Amino acid sequence: MKAAVIRSFGDPDQIQLEDIATPAPGPGEVLVKVLAVGVNRLDHYVRLGQIAPALPFPHILGSDAVGEVAALGAGASRFAVGERVIAMPGYPTDPAQWDTRPVTAAASYAIPGIHMPGTYAQYIVVPEHWLLRDTTGLPAEQMAALPVSLLIAIRAVQVVGEVKAGDRVLVHAGASSTGMMSIQVARALGARVVTTVQNAASAELAVRLGAELAIDTGTQDFVEPVRAWSGGQGVDVAIDNLGGDVLSRTLEAVKPMGIVVAMGFMAGTDVRFDIRRFFFAQQQLRGTLVGDIEDFAAWLDAIRQGRVRAQIDSVLPLSQAAEAHRRIAANEARGSIVLQPWAS
Repeated sequence: MKAAVIRSFGDPDQIQLEDIATPAPGPGEVLVKVLAVGVNRLDHYVRLGQIAPALPFPHILGSDAVGEVAALGAGASRFAVGERVIAMPGYPTDPAQWDTRPVTAAASYAIPGIHMPGTYAQYIVVPEHWLLRDTTGLPAEQMAALPVSLLIAIRAVQVVGEVKAGDRVLVHAGASSTGMMSIQVARALGARVVTTVQNAASAELAVRLGAELAIDTGTQDFVEPVRAWSGGQGVDVAIDNLGGDVLSRTLEAVKPMGIVVAMGFMAGTDVRFDIRRFFFAQQQLRGTLVGDIEDFAAWLDAIRQGRVRAQIDSVLPLSQAAEAHRRIAANEARGSIVLQPWAS
């Protein structure tokens, strides 16, 4: 089969299309013919060596994949050959820990493309327990752009942030993959959303997705506009995928007793703030990773109805995985880039 492989860390040109052996499904496993692969910024960091510096080579990148069942391993019975499936972008490798929730708390939790061969390939093997039947009827390219970003957003907004109808929610980086998903999840839950962006085009996109106000942080600070938008009291919940000094300022935009959900560090990994203001306001700072397979299943209806949808920047053949990474590294992508392992 064809797979996009790296043999050392470095720039996007390290990604090369190679012929490698097609994996065979073991007991309880499914061989999935990959129809579309979502490219995530996480893949970019892995390629640079910033996530798993001890990664063995050669290595296949990628966590997101949608495909169809090609073959069943011994004892696998949940799916039939030809069915469309969504692969979960992370799961425990030890079956004894499969019931752990959140799934990321399992000691054996592993992410394809980091801890095991990834999805930039024509075929992948996945335990049938971690496949979800795709009942949406949407094109594979649309669905492949969802798993990582949507599962992050569901857990950040609905589960950890406890967002409910009527809440005022601040979502940072509203034109990023997780930002776009977080806006849509919050709106689907009945919340009102304000977001931050870096240019006018991103502001237009965020408003189209449901944000009432998009603040261009390239021209102004966000704290006072957010407080004004929320009636002077601050938002109920803030979804912060940036970290650094942005998170420090975010606390000032959240009301007393409000919640800040931290789930990224694009603005830096070090955060400093006055602890006195934080505890006198009785605010809560919560960390989050990705959601569980049940979370994704619960949102399939919303996906099918178009209340949550992927924003596709471009669809490229797997042979152009390096180009996809170049565009992500340069922040040129307006939405998700999707790879097709097979000729369309």
